[in-house]
Amino acid sequence: MSATQSTYLEQEGVYQFYMEYPVPAYLVALVAGDLISADVGPRSRVWAEPCLLPTAISKLSGMVERWLSAAESLYGRYIWGRYDIVFLPPSFPIVAMENPCLTFIISSILESDDFLIIDVIHEIAHSWFGNAVTNATWEEMWLSEGLATYAQRRITTETYGAAFTCLETAFRLDALHRQMKLLGEDNPVSKLQVKLEPGVNPSNMMNLFTYEKGYCFVYYLSQLCGDPKHFDSFLRAYIEKYKFTSVVAQDLLDSFLNFFPELKEQSVDNKAGLEFERWLNATGPPLAEPDLSQGSSLIRPVETLFKLWTTEPLDAVAAASSVDITKWRPFQTVLFLDRLLDGSPLPPEVVKKLSECYSSQLDTMNAEIRIRWLQIVVRNDYYPDFYKVRHFLEYQMSRMYTIPLYEDICTGTLKSFALEVFYQTQNQLHPNLRKTIQQILTQGLNPLPTTDTTAVATDTPTVVLEDKPSETANSAISLRDVNVSA
Repeated sequence: MSATQSTYLEQEGVYQFYMEYPVPAYLVALVAGDLISADVGPRSRVWAEPCLLPTAISKLSGMVERWLSAAESLYGRYIWGRYDIVFLPPSFPIVAMENPCLTFIISSILESDDFLIIDVIHEIAHSWFGNAVTNATWEEMWLSEGLATYAQRRITTETYGAAFTCLETAFRLDALHRQMKLLGEDNPVSKLQVKLEPGVNPSNMMNLFTYEKGYCFVYYLSQLCGDPKHFDSFLRAYIEKYKFTSVVAQDLLDSFLNFFPELKEQSVDNKAGLEFERWLNATGPPLAEPDLSQGSSLIRPVETLFKLWTTEPLDAVAAASSVDITKWRPFQTVLFLDRLLDGSPLPPEVVKKLSECYSSQLDTMNAEIRIRWLQIVVRNDYYPDFYKVRHFLEYQMSRMYTIPLYEDICTGTLKSFALEVFYQTQNQLHPNLRKTIQQILTQGLNPLPTTDTTAVATDTPTVVLEDKPSETANSAISLRDVNVSA
């Protein structure tokens, strides 16, 4: 449970838990299953099903304490006692959740070292920003997510260097701009202070603006201080002042200006075009973005390879021989594939040569990489690799992997293919995910009859499609790139 386990009475089968500090109700969580545990540090253990535990141990042994210690050096003592992690089945509907003492995280993230690092560190950052100090309303989620993302990147800079942090930031900011194109720059959910008013779907508030636009504002505040370490000092004071309470944006900003009276005298909150109020309430992209030049050693090779593959006339031999992507960090590969996705549909010759060069290599890589290649396959109607799309959807049950593929397939002419795969996998999906896919499949179709979803699948299964209004296309698409931790 998201608390300290104090006793277990084996004969009665009764567990007792204790939480010393007040926490918001949404941070109370319970998990039950065939779980075993192993220590991976002096105050951390991993919980997982027996088949997953060895992998979890090998990936995280010694690492969690390293990340916790780095966070403590920046933001003060870790107050929650233990930091345990439980790995949940692939059908768990979100990537991770920062429940106190026991982070929930999806088991499929174990496939990718880079994504595992970022997701766990992000949840560690929530121990200060989100758990100790919480946003008072869901309309200001950026107070939790923007600050946690900033803290996450300070921690990765301390432990892995600025280049790695800049690479991850570039990848996420690319996704932010992609989401903004889909939603439109005047969409109200692109505000940091989103109003829960008619026309705003609360589920769409869990978007990259909350994380990345929020991060950009926090980063901008840190730059006003001149030295990130000065901003670290402010955040420690902010945590100390407001811990175990809920805050609004004005609490943070007033504290910031009071901590730096020289900035208050300069009226930095009303600097033309960068007013704090405009940061909070203007729709569209961030008013300023971070300087990522320290990541050029990792980002520039990606940009070079992308240019080689997209410059006409194509010199496939030169492009293929220019770099060995198996030596890249996963974030470099996903950034490269994301750039190709943004440029799709690509000329057929380019897609064919890309497949010949990379498809077999990508097959051996993690799901974050494979999903992007398969989206390229779908968006470019590259039929020789479609069997890989089927296999992927039969194996992956996570929302972050299935939704993008179903949306891309249903955007084209292959909805029957999507229906066929859904027939075969629907009983393995989380109910919320199954409903979302049903909505995607029914867009533009007459509702089909419902059947009992608990029935065992047969050789000729019947699809379950509920007779309920589907979300708009933009509502579904708005969630496609939110492969982020809670």
